[in-house]
Amino acid sequence: MRYAQLVLGPAGSGKSTYCSIMQKHGEVTRRTVNVVNLDPAAEQFDYSVMADIRELIHLDDVMEDQDLNFGPNGGLVFCMEYFAQNFDWLEEQLGENEDDYVIFDCPGQIELYTHIPVMKQLIDVLQSWNFRVCSVFLLDSQFIIQTSKYFSGILVALSTMITLETPHVNVLSKIDLLDKTTKKNLEKFLDPDFKDLLADDHSEREHRWHKRFHKLSMSIGSIVEEYSLVRFLPLDINNEESVATLLYTIDNCIQYGEDLEPREPKDEDGDNGRRDVVNDLYNEDAE
Repeated sequence: MRYAQLVLGPAGSGKSTYCSIMQKHGEVTRRTVNVVNLDPAAEQFDYSVMADIRELIHLDDVMEDQDLNFGPNGGLVFCMEYFAQNFDWLEEQLGENEDDYVIFDCPGQIELYTHIPVMKQLIDVLQSWNFRVCSVFLLDSQFIIQTSKYFSGILVALSTMITLETPHVNVLSKIDLLDKTTKKNLEKFLDPDFKDLLADDHSEREHRWHKRFHKLSMSIGSIVEEYSLVRFLPLDINNEESVATLLYTIDNCIQYGEDLEPREPKDEDGDNGRRDVVNDLYNEDAE
């Protein structure tokens, strides 16, 4: 059996940094973590690559082609569709080693995960190559700490989950960049009460447009909450426990190491576990 993480999320959400940190964490824990760059527009990244899509096709080459005449977004979609037609290149790069653990650093264009089938096709072919795949969806915590933006993030994450149909872990990245007050306020978004969130937001924004759509927001929040559709884990790349907790969650999703001796989780309540990590980070700042 082989294992894979697809690291997804909007541009600037910290995907490449996440891949680098996970690879370094693997080195510390004596575990081999391979990384594949699937962003044909990437300029630089701080990790060792197992394979790089830019060796197959590069966004700059596509944009410079006078016959194609693509801009950045159209060019990137063209690159990914070309990649989908050449999965044999990826198969050759990955080889056939058993127990491989591979992290795929994916592009940041949201349309690739919502309505263009390329990423779903990639998942299907990875599964045919005996990979267990988990999607890791990153959102910048600096963006998400307002209720309206939090709801937008939830809807994008939910759309991605439905489209890709894999085990899915949602991550709030860049926790290390928040000040101590914002970290403390982040708790309500890790284990949210949607009625309270919307009530607070409604009291702060009394204009007519907001009143008109408040009922719709309540309905969306109710569905997400009742069916436990979306939850986020915090990630502070400077906190080893935060990195280890997230990796442990992902490993459980894809049953990595199922032949090893089972380990008891530190906290049986997943929500309390999320809050404890944030509390630890807040306490470190307070000290």
